[in-house]
Amino acid sequence: MSDSSRADAILAQLPRDGRGRLKIFLGAAPGVGKTYAMLQAAHSRMRQGVNLLAAVVQTHGRAETEALLVGLPQLPMLRREYRGMTLEEMDLDGVLRAAPALVLVDELAHSNVPGSRHDKRWQDVHELLAAGIDVYTTVNVQHLESLNDQIRAITGVQVRETLPDWVLQEAFELVLIDLPPRELLERLRDGKVYVPEQARAAIDAFFSQTNLTALRELAMQTAAAQVDNDLAQGYRQRGEQAPAVRGRLLVGIDGDIQADLLVRHASRVAERRHLPWSLVHVDADRPLDEQGRAYLQGAQQLAERLGGEVVTLRAGEVARTLLQHAVERRASVVMVGQSRHLWRRRLFGGGVAGRLLREAHGLEISVLDSQALPDRPRQRAPIKGLDYALAVLATALASGVAWGIAGILALPNISLIFLMAVLLVAVRSSVGPALFCALLSFLAYDFLFMPPNFSLSIQREEDVLTLVFFLLMAALTGQLASRQRRQFKALRATQEQTSTVLDLSRKLTAATDRQAVLSAAEQHLSGWPELQLCLLGRDQNASWVVELGGPLTFSEAERVAADWAWQHDQAAGLDTGTLPSGRWWWWPVSAEEGPLALLGVCPRPGHRFTAQHRRLLSALSQPLAQALARAQLVQDLESARLHGETEQLRSALLASVSHDLRTPLTAMRGSIDSLLALGEAIPLDDRRELLEGTRDEAERLDRYIQNLLDMTRLGHGSLKLARDWVAPADIVGSALGRLRAVLAPLQVEVQMAAELPLLYVHAALIEQALVNVLENAARFSPVGGVLRVHSRVSEGELQLLVSDQGAGIPEAERAKIFDMFYTAARGDRGGPGTGLGLAICQGMVGAHGGRVTVAEGIDGLGTCMTLHLPLPAQPQADSE
Repeated sequence: MSDSSRADAILAQLPRDGRGRLKIFLGAAPGVGKTYAMLQAAHSRMRQGVNLLAAVVQTHGRAETEALLVGLPQLPMLRREYRGMTLEEMDLDGVLRAAPALVLVDELAHSNVPGSRHDKRWQDVHELLAAGIDVYTTVNVQHLESLNDQIRAITGVQVRETLPDWVLQEAFELVLIDLPPRELLERLRDGKVYVPEQARAAIDAFFSQTNLTALRELAMQTAAAQVDNDLAQGYRQRGEQAPAVRGRLLVGIDGDIQADLLVRHASRVAERRHLPWSLVHVDADRPLDEQGRAYLQGAQQLAERLGGEVVTLRAGEVARTLLQHAVERRASVVMVGQSRHLWRRRLFGGGVAGRLLREAHGLEISVLDSQALPDRPRQRAPIKGLDYALAVLATALASGVAWGIAGILALPNISLIFLMAVLLVAVRSSVGPALFCALLSFLAYDFLFMPPNFSLSIQREEDVLTLVFFLLMAALTGQLASRQRRQFKALRATQEQTSTVLDLSRKLTAATDRQAVLSAAEQHLSGWPELQLCLLGRDQNASWVVELGGPLTFSEAERVAADWAWQHDQAAGLDTGTLPSGRWWWWPVSAEEGPLALLGVCPRPGHRFTAQHRRLLSALSQPLAQALARAQLVQDLESARLHGETEQLRSALLASVSHDLRTPLTAMRGSIDSLLALGEAIPLDDRRELLEGTRDEAERLDRYIQNLLDMTRLGHGSLKLARDWVAPADIVGSALGRLRAVLAPLQVEVQMAAELPLLYVHAALIEQALVNVLENAARFSPVGGVLRVHSRVSEGELQLLVSDQGAGIPEAERAKIFDMFYTAARGDRGGPGTGLGLAICQGMVGAHGGRVTVAEGIDGLGTCMTLHLPLPAQPQADSE
């Protein structure tokens, strides 16, 4: 045995993910002492210092049991009104709030009052275990779901309160409380189980010597199976080879009353033989009535509760499809039910069971006969009149064509015309009309063409064989054509479902963010006319947000069901055991980290939410969950990247503040100190020069601060565009006026067209962008150089061009100059700066839908920066 298998076996004995441990006291019947043994074990644990709480303990008035309950902390039961009665139920939320280490919950199979969070008490226990609370509980063997039919056969009583077998299999410890039937009957007669009146009725109806013995055997078998599992687990912990799981068990069912019986029997066989098992339904395009569909869906849901896999196959031949699937899944046992109609067995050689027995090689075929079950009245499938009318019409047309060419073709060739009619009907309808057409063709062929004509009598013996072969060939042709049609329809339906999943996966693969994922999912989920679907998400306040499916309103019960499904990552609501009173079925779309969204399904009026819908939506939710997880990962990575860039920006801003902003402040402080210290002693021209220098440094400092503020507004998306119509010449004139002192050493040439279209922009922002470009050009232009500002209109946009005669920008660096904090020292006369001017210019122009480009300057020297601004439709001039 590998070390990993041994480690898995050891880890299996530890609580999973902080889950509590379940200890079950199992008995064969009421009164054997399960509750008494549970209370004794609770006292032992309390003496060890364990914090425990008795949530549900049913003493049934037994004095010795009530005596043991004294001294144990108890939680009051909740009282609920139902049909005029006051019933008591466990306070599940109270137990969760108290959070004891151990809780006592009697009667595990109990059904809760309608309106409770869960339908069954074992689901309450499951939630307590998930919260990390250990549970002691009791149950009788007759409540096991897989034994329901056996219990009914033994006792004649249909047990209504059941629980799935996997609940027992998940128990950390199973304790069998055994009491011989004679002692139990004595306790019953002494009134230690029920009051005398109830005791006499119980002895007559349920507590007979034979029934108790049979129930005791079932309880021992169940405990033995659990002991066998524990023994195998112990072997694996020691590193020794455990009993190998061989193959798989397949149970094939149809929409029949025996489906539940087959599922329960298969569950028990699989448990005893340690086999994984699957429920397989082969859809052979045989129409099922409403009751048949209910039987089928009930059996599939039962199989899911009992831990089986549910598979639906589409094919024309049931037996062959089951054998092929058994080979694909490497199954070793195939279980089916025997046909309950003797004539079918004789006519079709045993039906599906008979074909499996004949054709299976190397497989164990188990056939369960259910003769003891009452037959149910089958509703006949509605006769499709148009299909049978087609059969009559096809036969009539074939007869007319054959009569017209009877003088040309030989008699045996005329039968081919009738075979064509049968083939046409089979392709267009189903088996029944095809066989009907074959029978009509047989009669028409005999009546019209076989001598003597216009009579059903046959003169020649060889014609009898001809007619028999014709009938067989017609029936076989119709059967084969109808089967091909069914297989084609099944293949097309399967292909549509596969294409749906693949198409959704393909579109989800291309989606990069959550909104794109939801848009791709909406295209598929909106194509379900019989269902109303939605997808919910959580906002920052943990409130529900409808992300897909339009505005919807939910009742408080449906919100509670949605909250529970999200918190526990399990289905809830309609057709589930948790809060089933609502109209919606909630399914968490989950990844490894937990739910990412919540899928809601509500059948529209007149439609049902079937198991097939549920399985297909579950399959679609897998790629949807992966896409949402990928989108979440991309968002997290982007947030991490932005966080890193923000830290880099913060560091750069701090460096900029410490260096670039302190330089003008130092110059200004030096000039002011000189003026204060020397005062009138400084000549007038020198004082004026100091004051002008202080003003220039103040303006420089103002531009730096303005750039920092603008960059902050751009980075946080808070830049608001207050657009208005403005003349380009006004923007250029205002920008040049603000930079009069900076542009003084240069020859500024302004070439603006006389009539330019108006711009619909935020004038202050475009002016600031132009100021940054002009200042950048002034810093890199030589003293006395030319700086040219001109404009032009081209391809629906206005271009403002600023050209200089500076050192120019190499091709390799032109893409970098718009990056934040990028500065070039070559030819810079203005000293070091923040490197934010052109980045802000790009952001402001881009916010208006424009762009900034770089080219060569005047006469091939320097740089030309162009602001491209879109030109919308011009406003109409107001008429007087």
